[in-house]
Amino acid sequence: MNTQSNLAIVFPGQGSQSVGMMSGLLETESNLQSIFDAASEVLGYDLLDIISFGPEEKLNQTEITQPALLASAYATWLMCKEISHTSPTVLAGHSLGEYTALVCAGVINFEDAIALVAERGRCMQKAVPTGTGAMAAILGLEDEQIEQVCADAAEGEIVSAANFNSPGQVVIAGDKSAVERAMISAKNAGAKRALLLPVSVPSHCMLMKEAAADFATSLDKIHFNDAEIPVIQNVNAEIKTKSDEIKNALLEQLYMPVRWVDSINSMHDMSVSKIIECGPGKVLSGLIKRIDRSFEIHSVQDKASLEKALN
Repeated sequence: MNTQSNLAIVFPGQGSQSVGMMSGLLETESNLQSIFDAASEVLGYDLLDIISFGPEEKLNQTEITQPALLASAYATWLMCKEISHTSPTVLAGHSLGEYTALVCAGVINFEDAIALVAERGRCMQKAVPTGTGAMAAILGLEDEQIEQVCADAAEGEIVSAANFNSPGQVVIAGDKSAVERAMISAKNAGAKRALLLPVSVPSHCMLMKEAAADFATSLDKIHFNDAEIPVIQNVNAEIKTKSDEIKNALLEQLYMPVRWVDSINSMHDMSVSKIIECGPGKVLSGLIKRIDRSFEIHSVQDKASLEKALN
């Protein structure tokens, strides 16, 4: 396996899932069904059946979405490795996608990761009762403006920046009423849009501190290795390779913002020039284009899209 020094691979998080998202890959790479069989064995239900046939409401349940995306992106990674015979110089994933990156970097065993992300989803849902938290995308404001808007709108509740996705696109999260106040304030401050997101939990804010405490118990039971491929982690956009540092950052990731802009800028500083989004959807490719247009960017979900990227 040759390491391609200018190549980074990134993995999507929640929001990239769709019913039938693996049909193109499994049509040509039927051997990869074993990945979903292994995940189903861990979970106790047929994961591929939900991915393939839904219903959409079930696939979108956090505790199902997370293992579904992890298994799908990991299967895509295995296809990429087998066909391209190249390895990237660095990996990263957006939120949940960081777990996929860590599996691909040899930090966590796949089956352990499936169990972990399912438990992560359960801990997140348990920490905040449905309907009491919210997330919203704010478009057209500077990061500093959004942080001020959140501070002013809190009024004793929680609302803060959760995802720094691209310049002018930040997702906020917190108590529903505080998020709604922040949306109004953002519009008054000149935001182009303030849009509530259809999510069941307010990720990456202090409302997830309880979830992190619960999740720590599960995390401590899992063996972590040092990374075989460097991984840029969400909480600080820094490369981590030591197992203990990686584990601590995963806990912090639950209640700290995803610094995706900084992560992509770190790749630029490493002289990465080509980025492949590996897994369902094209969400990250769109964000990366808005962050830095100098990258060559490809979205790979199946053999046809991989061959296009390689050519």
